[in-house]
Amino acid sequence: MYAKVTSAGLFGMNAFVVEVETDLSRGMPAFETVGLPDAAVRESRDRVRAALKNTGFEVPAAKITVNLAPADMHKSGPIYDLPIYLSLLMATGSTQAKFDGAVFLGELALDGTVRKITGALPMTIMAMEKGYKRIFLPKDNAPEASVVRGIEVYGVHSALDVVNFYEGLKPMTPCTPIDFVPAAEGSFPDMSEVLGQSMAKRALEIAAAGGHNTLLIGSPGSGKSMLARRFPSILPDLTFEEAIETTKIHSIAGILTPDHPIVTERPFRAPHHTVSPAGLSGGGTIPRPGEISLAHNGVLFLDELPEFERTALEILRQPIEDGEVTISRVNGTLTYPCRMIVLAAMNPCPCGYFGHPTHACSCSPQKVERYLSRVSGPLLDRIDLHVEVPPVEFSQLTSGQKGESSATIRERVNKARKFQLERYRNTGVFCNSGLTSAGIRQACPVTDKGMQLLKNAFERLGLSARGYDRILKVARTIADLDGEEVIDTQHISEAVQFRTLDRKYWRKGR
Repeated sequence: MYAKVTSAGLFGMNAFVVEVETDLSRGMPAFETVGLPDAAVRESRDRVRAALKNTGFEVPAAKITVNLAPADMHKSGPIYDLPIYLSLLMATGSTQAKFDGAVFLGELALDGTVRKITGALPMTIMAMEKGYKRIFLPKDNAPEASVVRGIEVYGVHSALDVVNFYEGLKPMTPCTPIDFVPAAEGSFPDMSEVLGQSMAKRALEIAAAGGHNTLLIGSPGSGKSMLARRFPSILPDLTFEEAIETTKIHSIAGILTPDHPIVTERPFRAPHHTVSPAGLSGGGTIPRPGEISLAHNGVLFLDELPEFERTALEILRQPIEDGEVTISRVNGTLTYPCRMIVLAAMNPCPCGYFGHPTHACSCSPQKVERYLSRVSGPLLDRIDLHVEVPPVEFSQLTSGQKGESSATIRERVNKARKFQLERYRNTGVFCNSGLTSAGIRQACPVTDKGMQLLKNAFERLGLSARGYDRILKVARTIADLDGEEVIDTQHISEAVQFRTLDRKYWRKGR
């Protein structure tokens, strides 16, 4: 007997249709799974056998062959348990139901209950685009899948629920589609709690408005980490398209919960400095998203930047430029998006007091040089804003004055980001930091005085071509915050001052 049930597979960000074909034939009892399955897929035979027995069905004493087509695509994970279970029921004649026009996903427990899987959202989107009318998946995955319109999503508690539904014995109601509402206020602390540091706050406002990478450098206790932890509270609202793309990555990584089925606020990832290169970029036999992809459309915070492995930091260089990371393994090459703001913090030397106005540095010039050289010039050149965070004065700590709230700053950031979304509509660019060199010439008109100031800065500071582009991008963001279409001298001068810190520390350290 032969039967076929439709399922889905996942390779990186791309989902594809999988046809689960089951054939029963005479011969020695066996259960073979073919079609490039991994270990988790091959082990499904034992889970399915137990689930059949414990849900009241007989396990056929026959040669069972399960083919997962297309046979040239790798299949991974336990998501094929449910479709294999259903195809076996059809092949043995235990049910007369026809499971046509629907996609089935789910891992089976030994008693037949259906357990949560990863990657439900991208597979649901693919099923809808391929014209399938229904998708059956674990109850815990139903909320994230119900974000997709145009397909009926059924949350399944037990494999028997599907059989009873198709046989007309027990009704099932599709999930109500979830409306996307961006989080007005996230779970992050407020910027008003930071005393002083007006220059650093201004830099973070510019970074949030234009999506610019930022480096905070200062002595211990100056407030670098405090500022960084509050940075997400001033980021612009997440659009629906950004939310879906971010949620897909988190779905593949398996970090979504039924209570939060869709990402409604920009991610904030803060890996420890002991993270491996594969932990940052992604890895595995079939690579999973790493920290830089999980931070897509959000923030990747690297505290104590020089303490990270040199190889891990150098991995960031290409993703920062391209907005995506490509991982090559024996089983294939995958590309994950990673448009993010890299926010880094560091001390100026091992003891932390190099350049401090009152505290003497105990490090030798050689130690300072070695410490600073852990951050390479090419990586530093890709960071738009270099910000010094000075020690907070006693008068600021005791003044009792609170700064601007995150809501006030965020309002200005949202306004500036709306200008950018309108300017770059249908161009594939989402904010000023994503501008190409050709795009800069079109989007960054500069007054004659502003261009003369930029020329002087370029020659005096010895800027690279990349440094020139990044100053213009930052100036474009500053002009957007001011509501100006043309970049003028005040915008150029403010952008230039955020590119001079490397001259103070790195050249002096050397």
